[in-house]
Amino acid sequence: MYIPEFNRIEDQAVALTFMRANPFAILVSNHEKAPFATHLPVLVSETGDQLVIRAHVAKANPHWKMIDHQQSLLIFHGPHAYVSPALYEIHESVPTWNYATVHAYGIGQILPSDPDKRQVLSELISHFDSSYLEQWNSFDEQYRSRMLNHIVAFEIAVSRIETKFKLSQNRTKAEQENVIQALSDNPDPAISRVADLMRQRGLGAR
Repeated sequence: MYIPEFNRIEDQAVALTFMRANPFAILVSNHEKAPFATHLPVLVSETGDQLVIRAHVAKANPHWKMIDHQQSLLIFHGPHAYVSPALYEIHESVPTWNYATVHAYGIGQILPSDPDKRQVLSELISHFDSSYLEQWNSFDEQYRSRMLNHIVAFEIAVSRIETKFKLSQNRTKAEQENVIQALSDNPDPAISRVADLMRQRGLGAR
């Protein structure tokens, strides 16, 4: 990913927090001569210094055949917003887009056993909808086994992370404040969250 130095985030703790706050990722793997992508919720965990991402895909989705012992990319995407050049002090300016993203690379491993699949599914349910866990556990064992047969669980050991927060860091404090104020006033939370992120990064005149 192209990252100008003023947009690069080196702090892994910041990346980890961002990944966990935006867990609906895009998994990209190589398929013959073209990339293949799947959108899916994931869990990010730490084991010592190792980041591990776990998830599952439908068995009908051929993506799982491209993961095992292969390099894949997970894209975590957060809030984003158009930035008008009218917010800048210099008349000769061009429009842009502010956004934040984390790219995580690593080798995948299929988790084929039923206990592994049950564990991944339990972790996902507990994280995203804990109230459903009791309901899931109350289902007939035959039904749950049948559902498990329709998924493929996997994990990716992260070997490299790239974090890019493009948040007007190259503009003056006054211009940053103009951007923050304009985005904060937008009723769309996907846009106003960019302003929140800029504040969190210490940008703006305040």
